Amino acid sequence: MNLELQKFKADFFKALAHPLRIRILELLAEGEKNVNELQTLIGSEGSAVSQQLSILRSKNIVFSKKDGNRVLYSLRDPMIIDLLDIARQIFNNHLIETISMLDKFNDDGEASGS
Repeated sequence: MNLELQKFKADFFKALAHPLRIRILELLAEGEKNVNELQTLIGSEGSAVSQQLSILRSKNIVFSKKDGNRVLYSLRDPMIIDLLDIARQIFNNHLIETISMLDKFNDDGEASGS
């Protein structure tokens, strides 16, 4: 069971391991959208957006439904929003640590007269 869970997590994070896929998820966190809306908001070609949506759909991260002649995409699990928020917080923590190290480095350089 543990190995299955670890494999699921690895596959899940692999599916998220692309900046455009992350951006798509961030936009879908605001509500369902079609490919054209995503294209416009991202400023990317439709084929790139469609390709990334296909990957997200194949990994059951997004859900698609027909609405007339449009296909609307949404997050399959709203907990994705929490995951993205936590990733942003981890990023911010790394930035704070890096800034602190730089400040300390600069302070040490000034103290030694360099």
